[in-house]
Amino acid sequence: MDGLRFAFGTLTVFPARITRWDRDAARAGMLCAPLAGLVIGFFAAGLGVAFLALGSGPLLAAVVTTGVPAALTRGLHLDGLADTADGLGSAKPAEDALRIMKQSDVGPFGVIVLLLVLLAQVAALFELYGESWAHGAVGAALAATVARLALTHASRHGVPPARPEGLGAIVASTVPVRSATLATAAVLVLCAASGLLFSPYDALHHVLAAGAALGAAALLLRRCVRRFGGVTGDVFGAVEETAATAALVALALG
Repeated sequence: MDGLRFAFGTLTVFPARITRWDRDAARAGMLCAPLAGLVIGFFAAGLGVAFLALGSGPLLAAVVTTGVPAALTRGLHLDGLADTADGLGSAKPAEDALRIMKQSDVGPFGVIVLLLVLLAQVAALFELYGESWAHGAVGAALAATVARLALTHASRHGVPPARPEGLGAIVASTVPVRSATLATAAVLVLCAASGLLFSPYDALHHVLAAGAALGAAALLLRRCVRRFGGVTGDVFGAVEETAATAALVALALG
């Protein structure tokens, strides 16, 4: 329960009172992160399908579906994506880049990346909803779940924090590699099962999309660790949004 409270209390707006703020609770919370993503994905898919049922068309349904995760996280991950883009885009040393990321304003790199990521998500969901309401709904749920699984991997042993304080410091290097692997296997089984609702090909397609999402997130994570010396809360947000976008784009291809 401490892990569930930690996951939903830090990653969503749902009223989950965090009773423990230590590394044991953080480890359990990051292992529960995909479950928080699945819940967010269900809400996003549900509202998108509701708009389709009201005759909105796939484009408006895609916009609504994209907006729900932002609302259910108070835009936390999008803010982290923008800040990380500003930090990576600057030519400053690591300490100065981290200071740029901590500022409340958004620079040009952050604005451009935010715009492109949101457009990519809407465009991919538009294609999925255009195929069928079920493809769009399942795609939204899958992307949200895999995106939070990327946070589990970003918290695994060997990934250091960039700062001695903040969310990054409390969750960094808390998840054993074996536990992250087991969580990944469980999510991939769920992805395959969701694809089997349509066809055996879709089962493989969904697994490959999840793999592409985790691969894109891992590349960004590696870059951030080398650039900043570790992870921060902003890096976690960037990793999550990168994984979600990559998953949706991969599902829309093929």
